[in-house]
Amino acid sequence: MAKFDMSFKSYDNLFSTQEQRDEWMSEKIKKIQVKDIENFKGHPFSVELDADMQKLIDSIKDNGLLTPVLVRPNKDGGYEMIAGHRRKFALENLGITEVDAIVREMDDDTATILMVDTNIQREHIKPTERGYAYKMRLDAMKHQGKKVDDYTQDVGIEYKKATSGQVGPKSWSISQLAEQVNDSERQIKRFIRLTFLIKPIQEMVDHVSETNLTMAFNPAVELSYLSEEHQQILFDLMVTDEVTPSLAQCQELKRKSKAGELDSDFIFDIIKAEKPNQRERISIDTKQINKYFPKNYTQKQKTDLIVKLLRDWHQKEKAKNVQTR
Repeated sequence: MAKFDMSFKSYDNLFSTQEQRDEWMSEKIKKIQVKDIENFKGHPFSVELDADMQKLIDSIKDNGLLTPVLVRPNKDGGYEMIAGHRRKFALENLGITEVDAIVREMDDDTATILMVDTNIQREHIKPTERGYAYKMRLDAMKHQGKKVDDYTQDVGIEYKKATSGQVGPKSWSISQLAEQVNDSERQIKRFIRLTFLIKPIQEMVDHVSETNLTMAFNPAVELSYLSEEHQQILFDLMVTDEVTPSLAQCQELKRKSKAGELDSDFIFDIIKAEKPNQRERISIDTKQINKYFPKNYTQKQKTDLIVKLLRDWHQKEKAKNVQTR
């Protein structure tokens, strides 16, 4: 079996010495069945048929798979994917049943670090995916006995001046990760804070929410310090009023939460408070109108239908006024 081309850029980042890279390059590849490969447990990166995936599919269709996937054997048979989830998706889309693979024995922590490292350099990664990936990698390094400080501690932006950009003692492993991904230790910790958000708010941060709402990174970090119960109350009010709190309001919510003073009434007041440059809004209690929509309708579908009905009504009124002139 032939050696493979070392053309996958991020592989060089996995190993610190030329000797380690040479060892990787010297490994032999074998063909295995795509159906026998399970996705990595807890794989944090989305694999979907988007524009980038279509480019990969077209490339494999035209040129074949140039880089083998990396897997490890499962105890009960088959394999677990370490590096190559997107290539596996593309092969399945093309109906290709076999794939060139490197099969390597490795423990859970080593597998996690390799899985993260071969994905984290991708151009398009959602904020919460990055947060989960950083957390998984640091947890794995911690299991290996490497120094990892408390990355769940307070890294809210209002403390930036007081800490001069540093949060807590230096941690070798976080420092190493920061250097690898070309980011600051503090920013890594802030990405990890996104993993403490409830899923509906995470989807707002990633701009994949079924609602029309999105949330910027900085306010989301502040909201991550609220309890899940208070986050859910906030989310429900945001959907009802179709508005998100400002950064200053999120900081105030966090302050109240840390002081044990946050309740649903304060969250309600925050949402109802008029924000600078906020356009006039009409608030409708969803309980009054939900009975008129199918149960599976999203907030966007409801809004679109209401706007359509108002547009039809407006056109009818306009035509009626023309006829009476």
